[in-house]
Amino acid sequence: MASVNRVILLGNLGKDPEVRNLESGKKVANFSLATAEKYGDKETTTWHTIVLWEKLAEVAEKYLKKGAQVYVEGKISNRSYDDKDGVKKYITEIIGSSLTMIGSKQGGSSSSETPAAKAEGSAENYMNKNKSQTTSTDSSTTSQVFDSSTFTADDDLPF
Repeated sequence: MASVNRVILLGNLGKDPEVRNLESGKKVANFSLATAEKYGDKETTTWHTIVLWEKLAEVAEKYLKKGAQVYVEGKISNRSYDDKDGVKKYITEIIGSSLTMIGSKQGGSSSSETPAAKAEGSAENYMNKNKSQTTSTDSSTTSQVFDSSTFTADDDLPF
């Protein structure tokens, strides 16, 4: 049976990323991301914990700051750990596989002024390092822009 574990989020950073270098030499970044939904005159905010590995962590460390708007794609991961008092804690995280910088909510840089960054695959490569098949990815960060001139009337898009 096939299954899918895919998350797409567009939101604002709640704080600057916390970046750590592990003993293995890998880099990992963690930050909170707020998404908002509006129902009539009520707005609710949901906070997500984002985890980025390797190249994506480097991009986060270099360019992301509190309030920045980002588009993140990844997968949901649930794990548990025992705290210092021995109490089992459960945590849900988004393991990012793609990151696109959109801009800043607080009137800072717009996407045309911010060094846009998109890096893919680093999390999958890290998580799947012991599998016999590995995915080849570009290790550099790139930027890709889509505009209306890219698409023609002959596209098979349903909208």
